[in-house]
Amino acid sequence: MRRPALAAVVALAALGLSAALPGTAGAAGTPQPQPVPAYRGAEGAKAVDGKPSTAGSPLLEAGSLYKDSIAPGERYYRLYLDDRSTVYVSGVLQPPAGAKVGYSDGVEVQVMNTENRYCPGNPGRAGFGYDPVPISAVGSRMLQEDAGCQGAGTYYVKVTRTAAKDGDQAAWPLELRVQREPGLGTGSAPTAAPSVWPSASPTLPGTDPKSRTGGSGFNDARALGAGVWSDELRPGQTRFYRVPLDWGQQLGLGAELSAAKRTKEYGSAADGLTVSLYSPYRALVDSKDTSYDGKQASVTLPRTAPVAYENRFSDDREVGPVRMAGWYYIAVTMGGKVGEFTEDAVPVPLTLRMDVIGGAGKAPAYAEGLAAGGFGVGAEDRTAAKEGTTAVEAAQASADRSVMRTVAGAGFGAGTLLLLVLGGWILLARRRA
Repeated sequence: MRRPALAAVVALAALGLSAALPGTAGAAGTPQPQPVPAYRGAEGAKAVDGKPSTAGSPLLEAGSLYKDSIAPGERYYRLYLDDRSTVYVSGVLQPPAGAKVGYSDGVEVQVMNTENRYCPGNPGRAGFGYDPVPISAVGSRMLQEDAGCQGAGTYYVKVTRTAAKDGDQAAWPLELRVQREPGLGTGSAPTAAPSVWPSASPTLPGTDPKSRTGGSGFNDARALGAGVWSDELRPGQTRFYRVPLDWGQQLGLGAELSAAKRTKEYGSAADGLTVSLYSPYRALVDSKDTSYDGKQASVTLPRTAPVAYENRFSDDREVGPVRMAGWYYIAVTMGGKVGEFTEDAVPVPLTLRMDVIGGAGKAPAYAEGLAAGGFGVGAEDRTAAKEGTTAVEAAQASADRSVMRTVAGAGFGAGTLLLLVLGGWILLARRRA
């Protein structure tokens, strides 16, 4: 009888110890915060090692994703381009949770020729606010009459990470994506930006929200369409979503944070809620933030310009990137400072209101299809927006449908063969009779 009694005492002591330890489930009966999900890199991304100069720099190919890391300073990569397409190179810098960042910190991406001259429109730059969130900058070689960098040959990509002297000097993950936009076919092409476009403030829907959980980055962004959607955010967290916009369409977008569980009577974060919109090639279209005091906050972005090829010639930074049909990405961030006056472990309700204005227009006369470059809107993209899938889930669903069609076809063929065999046996039996 002594051993069972001893075991019971040990078990009770262990339970008491676990209840007393900080960070355990029973500690003071309060939930404990879990780490904010890290940026999810692209599946199958190729590892590369950028160089401090152009010598020996690795080759990047269109249609591919790459992963590297970068400390404050420069990294070089190499491209071989034709003279018939526009190419975009995006660099997504991924600071770790808790990293120290400031407004002087950021990343630049620029495409240049072998004469060390930057191509028109470069560099692309992205900077931080107060929070270490994923940011994307884009360099490009754009086809444009009487401009530089129009010939075929070798080009270089220069990625520069800037950081304050007292900032984090460690190497951070860097994701590179190279996308190719084919040139237009024969005939005249637009050479000027549209002079007038409907720019009224969006009227956003007020229907009951449907739940959609956002992703951690561009690669696992959750698909959305027009409507009202609900999610949750924690201090310092960024959720990513994606919406397909076809030629001629505009996007209206708003986000709202509801009340949090406050731990202090007073408190406020200057950039408590930030909403950013990115193009299909990961260039920033627009971004807006507002303060949040734990009670209520909302942000509404101006209605985008209609998606049009000629937008690329606009000097307006919010119009130029809206040049391609495809997936547009939405990043919603709750400022980390909110955790100083709210319960960090308790997510705050987030509501997204979206409206896609206008029907799909006629696409420009490209010499080649856009899908290979990650552009355009097809039937599968519309299905993904309706079903709310990520790119990975949509690809798996498409593969499953393909397998089912193959199985169904094989089953139909096997059934037909069986009927023919049975019919042959019956006919043979009748002849013998």
